[in-house]
Amino acid sequence: MAHFAKLGTGNIVETVEVVHNDIATTEQAGVDFLNNLYKTKDVWKMTSYNTFGGVHKLGGTPFRKNYAGTGYYYDQARDAFIAPKPFNSWILNEDTCLWEAPVAYPTDGQRYNWNEQNQTWDLV
Repeated sequence: MAHFAKLGTGNIVETVEVVHNDIATTEQAGVDFLNNLYKTKDVWKMTSYNTFGGVHKLGGTPFRKNYAGTGYYYDQARDAFIAPKPFNSWILNEDTCLWEAPVAYPTDGQRYNWNEQNQTWDLV
């Protein structure tokens, strides 16, 4: 199945729709199908369900860095979907188009939540 993100004002994803591969033989065919279905001229971008951080988790070709979700931003210059920034202190990784904390997540196998005020990972 092919997935398409509908872009609204400011290239923000409003919704993601699924189109059968027999219909979406190309990205444009999927866009045309959706606009005909809804009788619109919306902007749609194909997105890969299996792509995260620029890696296709099934070994395929990664597509647009990340699977789009509602509220994500489509960055035309990077041709990438970027999640909303989770915290003011986090920085966008230009290679993966994922947000990263200014302090690395602990690797001790325990669960943590980010504490923006203290700029630390707090044990859950």
